[in-house]
Formats: sequence, structure tokens, C-alpha cells
Amino acid sequence: MKNKVKILREEKNMTQNELAEKSGLSLRTIQRIEAGNILKGFTLKSIAQTLQTDPENLFDKTEIFNVERTKIINFSVMLGLIIPFGSVFVPLILTNKTEDSKTKEMGKQIVAVQIILSLAIAVLLILSPFIQKFFSLKFPLFLVPLIGFLFLKLIIVVANGICLNQKQELAIKLKNNFL
Repeated sequence: MKNKVKILREEKNMTQNELAEKSGLSLRTIQRIEAGNILKGFTLKSIAQTLQTDPENLFDKTEIFNVERTKIINFSVMLGLIIPFGSVFVPLILTNKTEDSKTKEMGKQIVAVQIILSLAIAVLLILSPFIQKFFSLKFPLFLVPLIGFLFLKLIIVVANGICLNQKQELAIKLKNNFL
């Protein structure tokens, strides 16, 4: 995530060393931040105070919005629990209405994982009656993959949400995106 620390520092005619001393941070931390590392917690507050600005002013607002948009696309996968194929179509619609290329790419990765999951559950649900009959099982076998699918979907959404909050990237994605 691009930040505006360098711009604000230069506007105040400060060197990286001066910013480091006044903020109580190391020079290496300042260098990392200006190179694009993410600001958070104490570091964010300290630099904002030193540069006499609000913490929100240290970030490019469009990038913060786009991460939020990606979180919405990720969470929209849960609509698949209510709407048939909602875990594919709703995120796909939200992704196509997105202008930013990075958010659009992440949205495509989210949809690609959901397509693979949907195909896998469809095959398992089709095979379950045959397996149930072959092993002469009395309980409805289709419930096992269905419940497993729901838990897996929830785990993927939570893992991606946590990773989006921390690193602004997806935790679970395909190596080769086919969309």
C-alpha cells in the first residue's frame, strides 16, 4: 500500500534521520515505510504525530477503499449459502463493477476458488448416493460433503479476510488463475 510519508516529510523539510529521531523510530523503519511497508499501530500514530497530520492522511485513499472493496467481494461469497451459485455470481458481478485492476484481479482469484469448490461439491453430491448404496449405508451420505463444503467455504472467507486486513492480499488463491 503506497503511503505519503515521504511526501509529507519532504514538505516539512525533514530528512529521514530527523523523522526517525523525532518519531522515536529507527532510521531503518522509516526507510521501510517509505519503500512501501504498511503502517499500523504505534508506528502509524507516531509518524502522524511527528508530521502533524491525521493517520488517514498518510495513505492513498483509493487504495484503502479498494482493499475494502476486496473485503466486500470476499464476504459476498457467503451469499452462496442463501442463493444458489451466489458464491460465484455475486462476487463476479462485484468484481466486474470494480475499476481498480488490483481489486479486480483479487476478485477474479476469489471467484476462481469458488468455481473450483462448486464443481467439487457438485461431483461429491452426485457420487454420494452411489457410494451410499455401494456400502449399504443407512444415513444420508450427501450431508457429509455438504457440511464439509460449508465449513470449508467459511474457513476460506475468514482466512482471506484476516489476510486482507493484515497484508492486503489473499491467503487462499490459485497459483494459475483461469479467469
